[in-house]
Amino acid sequence: MIKNQNIIDTIFNFMSVKGIGPVQTNRLLLALDDYSPLNLQNIAFNLLNGKQKEEFDIIKDQPIEIKSKFDVEFILLQEENYPEDLKKFLSTSAPPVLSVIGNKELLQQKKVAFSGSRNVSEKGIKITEDAVTELIKQNIAIVSGYAKGVDFTAHYTALKNGGTTIIVLPEGINHFSIKKEFKDVWDWDRVLIISEFKPIEKWMASRAMNRNKTIIALSDVIMVVEAGETGGSLDAGHKTLEMNKALFVPQYMNIPESALGNNTLLNKGAVALKMNKETMKPNLNKIIELLKIDNKYSLF
Repeated sequence: MIKNQNIIDTIFNFMSVKGIGPVQTNRLLLALDDYSPLNLQNIAFNLLNGKQKEEFDIIKDQPIEIKSKFDVEFILLQEENYPEDLKKFLSTSAPPVLSVIGNKELLQQKKVAFSGSRNVSEKGIKITEDAVTELIKQNIAIVSGYAKGVDFTAHYTALKNGGTTIIVLPEGINHFSIKKEFKDVWDWDRVLIISEFKPIEKWMASRAMNRNKTIIALSDVIMVVEAGETGGSLDAGHKTLEMNKALFVPQYMNIPESALGNNTLLNKGAVALKMNKETMKPNLNKIIELLKIDNKYSLF
């Protein structure tokens, strides 16, 4: 496929039309056989109603400003390097365009996602550090959402110990920057940044929730370290179970306030992540064995 900036601009402008979401945009992309901007716009008009056509006609040629100081690339739904698991698990609502920075080869690795409280307990931090340290020894990429707490610990631990990590943003790629805490461990060969949103879009709770679905679909196994009684991590756990993906959740003896939702997920069908009695580190044997087989989702 020959893909130029005019094509990307047109797709993002189509996504900006009121009432247009991933389903309609994916229908547009899958209908293309000629990747000229004019052909794209003609097909786009056929998918819109009267008012939408008027709106699109005004914005269809507007350039999308990429303000990132990093080299941003775009992956469209029908391209070969688009992650197949996103199409498999999100179906017609898969993100039409992924904005990416960094090493796209990381998409080919087995992946474990980490989710959890921003106000994670010391026990939760230790579980995350121990689990990530062991998983990267198996050439497993660590996926998370770049928030404080569990996300930060997962990304940082992976990079500090020579592993790879994928950061899935809850906002447009223009808003990405390397946090100062990562400066000493950052290595672009071992990092991939992904955004499913238009480059200018800012953080919103609804975008963070959508981002969680992308993290889950992208990953082979999901670990919710600490889920509150409500909130994003609990929602991520429920979505993982709905997608019939392998979900592991620590089982605490003395439950910290930041993990009051863990038992809810365990009762719904999550696999209990238990501690090795000798090392007091999480026992990851089930996860590692699961990642070695082709049918990664057969646990459920």
